[in-house]
Amino acid sequence: MTALALVTGGSSGIGLAIAHRLAQRGHNLLLVGDREHELNPCAIDMERQHGITCHTLCIDLAATDAAQRAFDHCAAQGFEVDMLVNNAGMLLFSEAVLAPKARAAAILLLHVHTPTMLCRLFGEQMRANGRGHVLNVSSISAVMPYPGISLYGPTKTYMRYYTRALRNELKGHGVHVTCLLPGATETGLYDPKRVNIPLAKRLGVMHSPQFVAERAVNALLSDRAECIPGWVNRLTMMLLPAVPSWVIRFIHRSTGLTDTGQRALG
Repeated sequence: MTALALVTGGSSGIGLAIAHRLAQRGHNLLLVGDREHELNPCAIDMERQHGITCHTLCIDLAATDAAQRAFDHCAAQGFEVDMLVNNAGMLLFSEAVLAPKARAAAILLLHVHTPTMLCRLFGEQMRANGRGHVLNVSSISAVMPYPGISLYGPTKTYMRYYTRALRNELKGHGVHVTCLLPGATETGLYDPKRVNIPLAKRLGVMHSPQFVAERAVNALLSDRAECIPGWVNRLTMMLLPAVPSWVIRFIHRSTGLTDTGQRALG
């Protein structure tokens, strides 16, 4: 059996940065996602830079059978997943009742069903082996039941509390489980023509994927329950739940920021 780390959404953004951090530490990789044109170059670059073996699997992680397909692929290839990183995500920016039905279903599958089933399948193996690491990516929006992210935020809330429960269940079996809750991160999600990214980074309200990944991997290997990169994000998570509902409704009505059905993959 070949031991490796499985990273979903590992060809871009935070997932790619996490994959690099793990490769730097000598972990072989399996990058899983639906962008074959990105996966293969990433794997070649990973092997060249870090001297590890990097495999790829191109599947739609928003399909109902995605987790089982990934698990079966690993079994067929003789891969032992001793580290699971559930990172793949989608931002659906829309009012809930106006969101395209297919995209609403996709975000639920991608953020809830697939990572839960990957934890179920690979977690059972880790439990039996008495070792393993699981990193589930949530978001600071887990405390933001706000208009426009009415599907995104609650799915990240689920991932946060599911990860807590999973950690408690596997704690006595040698399996370490950590939840990552990043805030705004410099990825393709943000248009530099509309967002002053250098200023946002200087103010600490946005971080690079590398910053987030380094702290996430350190937290995982240190067996920390949660990782919230950046002091601004930690402060935000404490203060946002105290914002009155009438303020949220006022901002929603006044700004008109909700653009029905927009999405981005991470």
